[in-house]
Parts: sequence; C-alpha cells; structure tokens
Amino acid sequence: MKTVYFRLACLAVAVLLASCGGGGKQERRAQAVRLTTLAAQEGREVLQYPGRVKPKEDVSLAFRVSGTIRRMLPKEGERVAKGQLLAELDPGDYEVQLQATEAEYRQVKAEAERVMALYRDSGTTANAYDKAVYGLRQMEAKLRHSQDELSYTRLTAPFTGCVQKRLREAHETVGAGSPVLTLISTDAPEVEISLSAADYARRSEFSAFSCAFDVYPGQTYELSPIGIAPKANANQLYTMRLRLETGEGPLPAPGMNTTVSIHLRASEQEAYPVPTEAILEEGGRCSLLLFSPKDSTVHSVPVTVRRLLSDGTSLVSSPSLKAGDEVVSSGVHHVRDGEQVRPMARESETNVGGLL
Repeated sequence: MKTVYFRLACLAVAVLLASCGGGGKQERRAQAVRLTTLAAQEGREVLQYPGRVKPKEDVSLAFRVSGTIRRMLPKEGERVAKGQLLAELDPGDYEVQLQATEAEYRQVKAEAERVMALYRDSGTTANAYDKAVYGLRQMEAKLRHSQDELSYTRLTAPFTGCVQKRLREAHETVGAGSPVLTLISTDAPEVEISLSAADYARRSEFSAFSCAFDVYPGQTYELSPIGIAPKANANQLYTMRLRLETGEGPLPAPGMNTTVSIHLRASEQEAYPVPTEAILEEGGRCSLLLFSPKDSTVHSVPVTVRRLLSDGTSLVSSPSLKAGDEVVSSGVHHVRDGEQVRPMARESETNVGGLL
C-alpha cells in the first residue's frame, strides 16, 4: 500500500515539474489592434459657426432737452427715412426763451455798435471798445444756444431704418437724454459669430466667408469681415462681425439665425482626419502608431493636431505621413513602439457588427 502512495506522489511531482518547465518557453502573443487608413482631407478646410443677423446700426434716440412730448409720429415697425420727424416736445417754453434772448441780443448789439462807432471817431477808450465787442460775442453765443434748444424739441431720424420700439408716448414728460424710441437700420445688415480661442489664433488663415439660412434653402450669401474683438468674453470666445453682401436674393432680417462658413487657405502640408482615440499624448507631444506591413510592427510618428472636427475625429499633419498609410486606431495605450501586432479583420460596410 505504501508503494502505491509513493508512486502516485512521484507522478504528481513529475507532472508539476513538467508544467513549470514548459511555461518558461511560452512566447508573448502579438496583440490585436484595429487599423485605419489615412486619406487626405478633400478641398480646403472649412470652419462652421452659428451666427445671428444684426442691424448695422441699433440706437436709442432721445431728446437733448427736457419737456413734455407733444406727439410721437411713427408706429413700431414703421420704416422711416433719414431726416424724417419722429417725435416732438411742446416748444412753448423754448420759444418764449428764444424771444427773450433775441430782444436782449438786439439791445446789446445796438449798444455795442454805438461804442464801436465812437471808438472809430476816437470818442471812447480801447477798454470800452473791448467790453462792447466781447459782450456782443457772448450775446451771439447765447442766442445760438437758445435757437439750438428750440430745434432740439424736434427729434429726427439720423439714418434710414425701422422703428424697433416706442419707449414713450405723447403727453409724457421726459428728461434730457432719456430714450423715447429705438431705431435700427434696414440696409447692409451684419452677422455676428463667436470664435473659439483655437480658431482665433488661426485668423490669419481665413480667406473667404459665406452664410446660409434655413428659411432661404439653396441661397448662399457672401460675407466680408468687419473685425474681431481682441478680448475674449467670459466664455473665452471672441466676437467676430461680418458684413452681409446683399445680392439678388431676399434680404435677411435682423434676429435671424444663420450658419457661417469660414474657408481657410490651403496648407502646404497635407492634413488627415483620424479617430481622436488614435492620438497618443505624452509630455505635451502628440503621436500616432504607424503600422508597417512588412514586419507587422508599429512605430511612433510625431504629429501636429490641427483641430477637432465636428464628427469627433481630429485633423493631424506630419511630414512622415502620406495618404494610404495605416495607423493604429484603438488599443494604442497597450502597444509599445517597435512592437509586433496583429491587425484585426476590418468590419464589413454591408454587415456592420457581423450580424449576418
């Protein structure tokens, strides 16, 4: 019986030693990775931003003097021409003031003329002559001021446009500088967008601008840049204004939403869209793992990330890349530079997921 137990124990030890010895000879199996083929971006790069149509001029108009509104002429939404009367104050007080100033002016003028005539005949002193001249000039300025105040009781349109809103009505008393209506221009509207900091840094590459509206399908409008605010807002966005070039199509109204396309100059180096997860970032440097079909190895290639595209991919460029090259698109963090890999079978375009 002891002999049987001894033989079983020896057999178990032999099996254990055999398994340990075989494990040392196992080789690391090549990892399976998914590859993507590089294709150059077609045409020039285009940035797209949502925008809003704004009037070229949007102002709040007010009287330069205080008083009671006598009448408000245009209605909200009514078009007005430049110089057209919009509102009027009761001019009574200013007319009385002007009459009193005119009477005072005539008196001062007559006295000044007599003194100046005497001075020419050497009948008075130079001091009296100077007082007469300066007094007349002061009176002329006072008269012009009274005339201006009377004219300020009439509010006229500074440009051709449309009354956006009436803020006051007739018979209300308003102070000088208190807005009574808002006026917007109706010609040559503008489009306003907010640029990201990354695209603001590339503003020197902007070459052409256009916009489209959902309400005007098939119609494209050309834009010309007006300027970009040099300081970002609280959201780290830079406001850009563009002039909408009116053509044969309908004129977009202020407040309409639009999609603005910014065309960039063609780059000297080709750019390739790749899945964002294919990019390795270490120490502030970005790279891709380029697959070599000769020996099934991958090699790290430094790249420059141009921008993130709207479909979730990233646009990259590198002098070491060309169209048709294959790069690792998934599993990049588990593969080392120079390691041999095993490409995964590509997914069929007509049998997505291998369900058929």
